[in-house]
Amino acid sequence: MNSIQPILLVEDDQVDIMTVKRGLKKLGVVNKLITVNNGEEALHYLENSEDVLPCMILLDINMPKMNGHECLKQLKNHPAFKNIPVVMLTSSLEQQDVNQSFELGISGYILKPVEYDQFIDAIQVLRSYWTINK
Repeated sequence: MNSIQPILLVEDDQVDIMTVKRGLKKLGVVNKLITVNNGEEALHYLENSEDVLPCMILLDINMPKMNGHECLKQLKNHPAFKNIPVVMLTSSLEQQDVNQSFELGISGYILKPVEYDQFIDAIQVLRSYWTINK
């Protein structure tokens, strides 16, 4: 079994998924990136995976079926998942979304920049605060 914990990306936009993949690769992050399309799929993956738990969850807010806030609430109420750092990676500038995310226990809130270089700068912050293998 690989001892490097994966990163779980919960995102429904394929362009954003590719951007995160490219960005992590450019930064030299070697953690496997697991992607799911919504909160329901994230919880299903975590509850049924035989892999080690992820070192971090990157979570979008606006998704179908179960949005990021609903997923975050369930993650933080689950004994096995509540200590996994969750970072909102979203395009939402709404103060209500920021406040609700922190009230529910996120570890960070990163806005998805439109420009790729700005995006790289934003996700590089993750390496400064959480253990991601590089």
